[in-house]
Parts: sequence; structure tokens; C-alpha cells
Amino acid sequence: MTEKLPVSEQVTLLKRGIDRLETEEELRQLLERSHQAGKPLRVKLGIDASGPDIHLGFAVVLRKLRQFQDLGHTAVLIVGDFTGKIGDPTGRSKTRPQLTNEQIKANMARYREQVFKILNPERCEFRFNSEWLDKLSATDVVNLAARYTVARLIEREDFKKRLEEGAPLSVHELLYPLFQGYDSVIVFADIELGGADQYWNLLVGRELQVRFGQTPQVIITMPLLVGTDGKLKMSKSYGNYVGITDPPAEMFGKIMSIPDELILNYFQLATDKTDEEIALFARRLSGGENPRNIKAELARSIVALYHSPAAARHASEEFDRVFREKEPPTQMPEFPLPAPGVNIIQVIVQSGLLPSKSEARRKLTEGAIYLDGQRISDPELIVKPQDRPVILKVGKRRFLRLVAGS
Repeated sequence: MTEKLPVSEQVTLLKRGIDRLETEEELRQLLERSHQAGKPLRVKLGIDASGPDIHLGFAVVLRKLRQFQDLGHTAVLIVGDFTGKIGDPTGRSKTRPQLTNEQIKANMARYREQVFKILNPERCEFRFNSEWLDKLSATDVVNLAARYTVARLIEREDFKKRLEEGAPLSVHELLYPLFQGYDSVIVFADIELGGADQYWNLLVGRELQVRFGQTPQVIITMPLLVGTDGKLKMSKSYGNYVGITDPPAEMFGKIMSIPDELILNYFQLATDKTDEEIALFARRLSGGENPRNIKAELARSIVALYHSPAAARHASEEFDRVFREKEPPTQMPEFPLPAPGVNIIQVIVQSGLLPSKSEARRKLTEGAIYLDGQRISDPELIVKPQDRPVILKVGKRRFLRLVAGS
């Protein structure tokens, strides 16, 4: 726990690894007032109701929120069940699909299972913004819209670009940042956290609070973690993510696949390593040590964070066994084959190795599927039970032991 830290040290801790802070002096004043009054600050974070699975990219913001909790403050998690029906337009070149109530409920049930891997549940307050936004009358919406200008809204790069390109920009998308900002007014947020791409949305909340006679919230944004492809921000839609609930071996393997130039960035944003430890890793890299060694330490650190040190050691050993020694892993799921045999596509999808038949066919075309070490490409292949287990390998890290069914 870090509750007893002097305010100056708290500011230093909270500034570590951030993208933007607006403003440092206001943050210092909030922390001092909180200490003197013995009253925790309310630190808001909006949750995207469309994304039930937490990956390392979103965990960057959650880990900063946990720092506030460890300093004695309250995490106010705003579930965007109302705004999720609009769809956050941030970074979008086209209108985002709207969610149904059923989709939002299912997503949030899974989200709550995962979020407490990072956050302290005793210092969390969950709020659904439909609680107040559903109750707004047409007059209320007009009055809210009157407190912000269109000129200010279209300063946003994504809106500006769509207007310049003649792409559709709907009125409901302009309302999204207003509703998100109004959330800050309702919950009396002292601070709001978000990713770097959320800066404009957070700024609306800060400005609306002033117009409602409140003290403007401090804004802290975090850098966007680049995905395993080394190009785009980590996202499920880009397929370049590492989920915090991924099995240890899969998590380890994904981290080992990141480009070498991201190693230090991942240490800073995705682990608890100190600046001194990261500086040592930097010296080892610049000194000519094989980046693979340091990447393996990174992978072990992250797996240990979300699973356990023992799981991290086992995942590391299995990775070496599979990728260095070219041996199959010691443990893998089994799939029973009935006597007549099963189509290879069905085996891959029914076993959960890949989510769809189209993706299985694509992997076959790419030559990424092997049976007992032999590459296969025929989507019509019938896999029949043998008198011994057969190993099916999909890609670099997915293995399945095929056995005769009962």
C-alpha cells in the first residue's frame, strides 16, 4: 500500500508512464485537499461496453487506476450502457455499430470477472450511465447541447477528417462526447483517466463541469500500447492483442512475438518493473545481449502478474521446448475422433483452436496447419483415429492431441 506517501511522491508516482496530465498543479492541490480532509478522490474511468475482454492495452489504464486505489482513492467505473448504444466515434472513419441491451449485459458480466485481476473491489464503484441518461428529456438534451459548441466538437481530428472526406457524421455521434462528459458532472469526478485517444472526450467532461459550477476534473491519459504486430494499437478487432485471461502458454508466446523495439515500452506500460530495472534492461540491449533473453524476462513478468510465478516458469519451459527443441508441449487439450473420422475444418473449429470455418480454411491456405509435423492444405481431409495419438498444430502456438473416441 502507498497511502502514506507524501503528496510530492504521490505526484511522481502518478505521473510515471503517462501521456498527458491536465494539470499537474491541479492534481497536487486535489491530493493535498484529500489528505487534509481525509476524503478519497473520485477517479472516473469510462468502460467501453462493446469490449468484454480486457487486454494488456486497456490494462495500462486500469493499472494506473489501481495506483490511485492504493493511495486510498475510489475508482468510479462508468459502464457506458447508454453511450454504448451510440458507439464511441473516437478514431473511427465510419459510424460504429450500436449495441443492444443484451449484448451490453453479457459483455459486462464477463468484464467484471476480469477487472478484479487488477483493481481492488473494495475501492470500486460501478455505475451505469443509463441511470441518468435514460431519464433526460428532449429539453434536457437541448440544454446540455447548449453548453458546448459545434466548433469545439469538430476540432477533433477524427470528426474533422470525416467532414473533409465527405464521410457521414451523424448527429448522435456529436452527442456522444457530451453524454460522456455529462457522466463526470453526475458522479462529481475529481479525476478522469483514459487512453491517449480519449483526450478530447475527457476534455469535454472537464469543460462541462465548469459550466455546471463544479471544479473541473483533472485529466490523465495513458499511452496506447502497440499490439503484437508492432504497428497498430492493441485491439481485439486487429487481432494483435494479449488478453489478461489468456492461458499462460499462449500469453507467453504472444509476448515473445512482439518486435524487439517494443520490449522496453512493454516493460514500462505492462509490468511493475521500476525505472532502474528498465534502465538495466536498456543497457543490456544496447550492450549487444540477445533481445530474446530480455523478451523472455518480459514474458515471465507479465505471465506472473496475471497468473503466478510458477505458471510463468512453466510457460517459459514449454516455450523453449516447443520453439527451441522443436518438441510438442507436454500438456495440450485432447479431441476424441469417432471411428468414421471428422473433417479437418470441423476438428479445428469444434476443438476451439480457431473460432470459425473461414479462419480455418485461411490457415490451411497459408500452410499453417500440421498433422504430426506434416503440413496439410486440403480442406476436405478426413482425419481418422489412429492406434496412437496424433498431434494437430495450428500456427505456432496451438496444439491439439487427437485420440480415438470411445
